[in-house]
Amino acid sequence: MNPGPDSSRPAPPRGTAKQDGPAKQDRSPKQDRSPKQDRSRATRRRLLEAAVACLAEHGWAGSTVSVVAERAGVSRGAAQHHFPTREDLFTAAVEYVAEERSAALRALPVQGRTEVVAALVDLYTGPLFRAALQLWVAASNEPQLRPRVTELEARVGRETHRIAVELLAADETRPGVRETVQGLLDMARGLGLANVLTDDTARRRRVVAQWAALLEGQLD
Repeated sequence: MNPGPDSSRPAPPRGTAKQDGPAKQDRSPKQDRSPKQDRSRATRRRLLEAAVACLAEHGWAGSTVSVVAERAGVSRGAAQHHFPTREDLFTAAVEYVAEERSAALRALPVQGRTEVVAALVDLYTGPLFRAALQLWVAASNEPQLRPRVTELEARVGRETHRIAVELLAADETRPGVRETVQGLLDMARGLGLANVLTDDTARRRRVVAQWAALLEGQLD
């Protein structure tokens, strides 16, 4: 008769599985995706900022997806993964920077009306306005772009007006106040256009001071 198993060796505890190698750490799908998602967001942001800079510097004709991708330091394929068409890229870029500027305006501490008017005018004298201006000109000649830009401009305009009312503490229930605030924004846009070809800083400073004085009389 053959001898059975060696009964002198202790049996392993019930429910204990033999491990052949080091234990593996569980990683949740969320942990695996997070770095990739962070990189994707960073790439998208670089593309949007590069698109605005290209529009402001080179205009619509000189701002291709390839030019933007090179400036952002990504491949053309990566750019098209985020924005399938040129129109997608540039309308998203102007909207992105407009939202950034609106957030900065909303974060302004309570100030006098001269400072508020100056901050609102600044919206129309920097790279964002130059980029938006190029987009408007392109939209006037590009049928596929026009509806997007028209809708974007209307949305940004409403948000800018709302922020201006809050910062100026304007009571729009009073007759003429809404039109006064809109007149301020239209004036600011005009100053931005004047600044496209020449540095209009000195005259702009005087106009801002005069408008602030007028608003004191109109809004109080």
